Amino acid sequence: MRPAGRTRVRAVAALVAGCLAGVAGCGTPDGDGSGAREARADRARKVAAAWEGSAAAEAWRTGYHPVEAAVRPPRSALRDAADERAYEERHFAMGGKLPAQQPGDGTVRWGEGDSLKRPVQGAAESYRALVAGGGGEGAPLTVTGAERGEMRLATSRGPATVPAWLFRLEGYDAPLSWAAVTPSPLPRSPIARSGGAPQVDRIVATSRDGRAVTVIALHGACDDGAVVEALESRGSVVLSGSVRGQEPGNCTKQAIEQRVTVKLERPVGERVLLDAHTGQPLPYAGPREPGAG
Repeated sequence: MRPAGRTRVRAVAALVAGCLAGVAGCGTPDGDGSGAREARADRARKVAAAWEGSAAAEAWRTGYHPVEAAVRPPRSALRDAADERAYEERHFAMGGKLPAQQPGDGTVRWGEGDSLKRPVQGAAESYRALVAGGGGEGAPLTVTGAERGEMRLATSRGPATVPAWLFRLEGYDAPLSWAAVTPSPLPRSPIARSGGAPQVDRIVATSRDGRAVTVIALHGACDDGAVVEALESRGSVVLSGSVRGQEPGNCTKQAIEQRVTVKLERPVGERVLLDAHTGQPLPYAGPREPGAG
């Protein structure tokens, strides 16, 4: 595994003496020594064993869990760098009227006839989700209307065809697509949380071949960054977060977000990605979600 360079400070509190127990990024009393490594490995093994054959694993296997961003740009591609920037920054403006009706349930369809009914967001709710956390200084992309449609989306069960809102953009013949179906709830973990604070926050990307997963990990101001290790089994990939280079002495209490890419021995496939600390599936939350920097 290797850490990427992008970081973001989530929250800053008062200066404290040393590193507070339970604060993300504070590590363990013996830093990254053999005792800490073995404790992480033991916890990961317990999480993997608890999930194997569990009701939670069955709920995950039969649910709808996207593993890529819910938005697609127009098929014709964006016109220029300014529009590309607006798209990346989720910088949109409403220049029309959206359908008012609530769609009710929709059907997610996988290959070989598998399907699942899930609630579908209305157009206004989908637009609010599209623009949440966005904005920029340049010219926005202007939405002039929307109609119902479908799009393909990668999920934990493989590619699926899902209900979508197709937003018309000023100056474009092809629409922007937004997956409007509500994901299944994350199943409750079959194992209790471990002590301290979680250090792996969310998934932001999976490589095309499925052999690398990029996550947001948390660390503090008095260390050299986050490290994420993977324990792979037949049905799961358990990700354990830690920090390296913990410095003694005074330290601000804060959680710094860092992108970390974890290389896997084989593709993720339909295996569930689990946080070793919580024992729960890690949510996919894309590179730009509300509150992300």
